[in-house]
Amino acid sequence: MTHLIVNADDFGQTPGINRAVLELHQAGLLTSASLMARAAATDQAIEIALATPTLGVGCHVVLTDGEPVLPPAQVASLLDPSTNLFIPSLTGFLGRLFAGRIRADEIQAEATAQIQYLQSCGLQVTHIDTHKHTHMFPRVLRPLLRGARACGIRLVRNPFEPVWAIRATAGAGFVRAAQVSILRSLQSTWRRILTEEGFETTGGTIGVSGTGALDTVTLHRLLDRVPAGTWELVTHPGYNDSDLARVQTRLRASRDIEREALPVLREFPALHLISFSELTLPH
Repeated sequence: MTHLIVNADDFGQTPGINRAVLELHQAGLLTSASLMARAAATDQAIEIALATPTLGVGCHVVLTDGEPVLPPAQVASLLDPSTNLFIPSLTGFLGRLFAGRIRADEIQAEATAQIQYLQSCGLQVTHIDTHKHTHMFPRVLRPLLRGARACGIRLVRNPFEPVWAIRATAGAGFVRAAQVSILRSLQSTWRRILTEEGFETTGGTIGVSGTGALDTVTLHRLLDRVPAGTWELVTHPGYNDSDLARVQTRLRASRDIEREALPVLREFPALHLISFSELTLPH
């Protein structure tokens, strides 16, 4: 049997993204969403989530390109001192991370604060993942998991896309597919840390290579090839509206494209759609 978690990232970023999440869940196409603790439409997303208990809600931990929950002095190594916001680019974040200038205890503290904020609002947080998949890197992963475990969470996104899925979406963008393929070299270390910290995950993600180009044809090709097991389909649906125009993102027109592609799921009735809450926890 094939189990598929259909998750929307960036829940809370804009009202249009929130609207798409709710509509797609009500249509039976989306089982889960990852909520940002500090974003323009976070409060609205929390209201939607509380009123929609069938929607699984994870914490989309933000460590780059966003606003911290903790006071700037407590997470200074993560911030641009000129703005007191997170470093805006993933490249800049990784440069500081690999130079040893980001403190693991500050990653753990900020991740804990973001999760606890959502929990304090009454949400049952099912899992964690990260904005721009920063938890793919071991120096981020371990403190992140320790923060999540302190909040009672032991499920995390597996950010690695299997080779068959990369090949199925290679036409969506050669550079993106190449990046995802190269980063797979981190997978063995990542899984070892996961085991050591007592977490569970899926067999992998699909749709990562296709981020920004996950149209109907690409999604159909992916779903047609998905094998037995438990997988996560990572999506970024929304509405390309005036609110999104104010967000610094490469995902604009693709929000509509992904929203309009997800009904393809109806052509695959054998797929058993689940949320993270239905995964088996480790002992």
